[in-house]
Amino acid sequence: MKEIVLDTETTGLSVKDGHRIVEIGCIEIDNLIPTKNFFHYYLNPERKVSKSALEVHGYTDEFLSDKKKFKDIADEFLKFIEGKKIIIHNAEFDLAHLNNELSLINSHNIPKENVIDTLEIARNKYPGSGISLDALCKRFKIDNSKREKHTALLDCELLSKVYINLLDQKEPIFQFNDPIQKNSGVFNKHKSYFKKIIVPSKEELQAHEKFLKSNLKKNFFN
Repeated sequence: MKEIVLDTETTGLSVKDGHRIVEIGCIEIDNLIPTKNFFHYYLNPERKVSKSALEVHGYTDEFLSDKKKFKDIADEFLKFIEGKKIIIHNAEFDLAHLNNELSLINSHNIPKENVIDTLEIARNKYPGSGISLDALCKRFKIDNSKREKHTALLDCELLSKVYINLLDQKEPIFQFNDPIQKNSGVFNKHKSYFKKIIVPSKEELQAHEKFLKSNLKKNFFN
């Protein structure tokens, strides 16, 4: 199943104050494994970046002045996310800014039903604990040492790893193509990776017990 991990950076907190998106980043994951597909743009917000936002991401008005505007990349963005669930940390914030940008160009909004909010998952799973992206990286021992400033693609990469841990899916689901068996009708073309549990037979258990009784009496350190 293909999903999109998404993050934005903005000129400020609230769309009610006229704040706009300055960076949008998306990475595609397929059964929790990052693919080579990503979407990333710095954007000219057509307004000044607030001082507080500048401290968070470091994108100056001068840096953003020659970048594309959201309307220039909107069609490409909508095509990239089409038909896929979107993974966002604190979805209320990003979704408000994305839908504001879409409404400004008279385009359709992204419905909440298409979004999975990892902040909500973390809040329900770890009540009373830190649930920021940095706090969750620390909890799951994910290296976020490169996150000196908030940047969309790096945050997407970290969030994809956090998402896997929040789902208790410590190992991603791999899809294997078997060139020998794929046309034989014996196996499906795509097979999910899993840990096979092998149950020992009665004879194996008896042999193991016999081994322990005969060998544990020996002192292997002499």
